Amino acid sequence: MLRYFLDPANAITASGVILSGIALSLAIDRRIELAVAIALWAMLADHLDGIVARRLRNRSETAGKIGKNLDGFSDLIYGAVFPSITLLQLHGVSPLSAALGTMLLVAGALRLSYFGVFGLSADRYFSGLPLSYDVPLLALLVLAEPFVVQPVFSWLLLGTFAALSLLHVSPIPVPAPRRLMYIAILLFSVAASAALTIRAMISA
Repeated sequence: MLRYFLDPANAITASGVILSGIALSLAIDRRIELAVAIALWAMLADHLDGIVARRLRNRSETAGKIGKNLDGFSDLIYGAVFPSITLLQLHGVSPLSAALGTMLLVAGALRLSYFGVFGLSADRYFSGLPLSYDVPLLALLVLAEPFVVQPVFSWLLLGTFAALSLLHVSPIPVPAPRRLMYIAILLFSVAASAALTIRAMISA
């Protein structure tokens, strides 16, 4: 079973799962800036594994199938479980935040199940917003938190994730990333993770 991690694309996916686990541990420990910084790299691993998989020659069919399922679990962890935990840590546990966190988990699971069956459309569009949008938006919110007064920040946080939950399962077409989009995602993730890490170190 472990030999399938020798597949380069699957190894990248597995590294994303590991990074998500570290991010979850940090979020539970309330080290939110570092948690989100690492979650951004888990998201980047999710983008990179697909690029690598498409360029592999003579890849076994079994390695591809395992990679596809592994990728789905990775997406759910960094794209739904991590944001849900972080939401509860930032807002505090309340009936509303618990309901929204659960809603995000259900929406994420349904979205990934739908994508597993139907995939991209013929013109390379997703149906609904991919989970990979959640962590970058969360990073923006965490970066903005010191500049937004309460309770405005809490309502902004809750409203953002309520909207994301609905958008994940909506029928709106979202184009799959292309070269320029991948570059923009990489630059944003590197800059945001650096800013969050520096802020965490200063406040430590």
